[in-house]
Amino acid sequence: MIENLINDIEQAMLGVLNNEQMSQLRKVLDYTFRDINVSSKNNEECSGNSELIDIFLSAKRVEGCSDKSMHYYRSTLNNAIRKIGKNIRHITTDDLRSYLNDYQLTSGATKVTVDNIRRILSSFFSWLEDEDYIVKSPVRRIHKVKVGKTVKETYSDEALEQMRDHCEGIRDLALIDLLASTGMRVGELVKLNRNDIDFENRECIVTGKGDKQRRVYFDARTKIHLQRYFAERIDDNPALFVSLLAPYDRLQISGVEIRLRRLGRELNIPKVHPHKFRRTLATMAIDKGMPIEQVQHLLGHQSLDTTLQYAMVNQTNVKMSHRKFIG
Repeated sequence: MIENLINDIEQAMLGVLNNEQMSQLRKVLDYTFRDINVSSKNNEECSGNSELIDIFLSAKRVEGCSDKSMHYYRSTLNNAIRKIGKNIRHITTDDLRSYLNDYQLTSGATKVTVDNIRRILSSFFSWLEDEDYIVKSPVRRIHKVKVGKTVKETYSDEALEQMRDHCEGIRDLALIDLLASTGMRVGELVKLNRNDIDFENRECIVTGKGDKQRRVYFDARTKIHLQRYFAERIDDNPALFVSLLAPYDRLQISGVEIRLRRLGRELNIPKVHPHKFRRTLATMAIDKGMPIEQVQHLLGHQSLDTTLQYAMVNQTNVKMSHRKFIG
């Protein structure tokens, strides 16, 4: 309790004293409270934590965060605060460093996962600082976790044709063609309805992250297969893709992923999943000279840096340029 009291005093004096004065203040406080016992009146050290998290999440919801993101924020913050076991206002940089280190060691989490947790903690404590709940965020001195870059795979032309040839029905064929030609996210795919498809212009409007809408385009082959799929359907569900058996419910993300994984196993194609179609389209567009800003718009990326990651996927263009200008 003494340590928390000292932390509160230090927090209050951060904007007034310089580093040397803060160091001297710490020595004085340690000496002054050396023989004093202090206890909480209600013995509720962690009271108010849930309230602060709720207020923060309310602010994030107003900013447009999805329910999925909100759930991830809440679980991440609750796990961290529960493990540290302190009132949020008393949490220090060392507490957070220890938590992140212990989490990585005990859970075996990747550096990417640990950095995601760091980012959420940074967002939370920065918000507390901005809203004057604390004087200074303890995450300021915790730097971004260095993550090695890996070359991510794309589908080859042969793999795409193998999957098309191996489809048992027109639904899966239309689904694969739509993913491959538009580069849309699987979450965007399952939200589409039949009347969202503009066959005349070969396009549709999808709703992406943060409820942001954008226009995507599909090729002639996709148009033909979608029309055949619509013609063969006997249900009245407005969803673009439905299950193969009655009651013909809207196809969910898990249903798409399961079907694609099964195709991959049957054809011995490694790592078959929906996002790989998106990466393949982006890589193909970049390799063929499509301006990176247009690729960004096509994929619905908020940051150009995210799109630039796709530019490093395929080294074919680098190899050809090397032969042309150097080799």
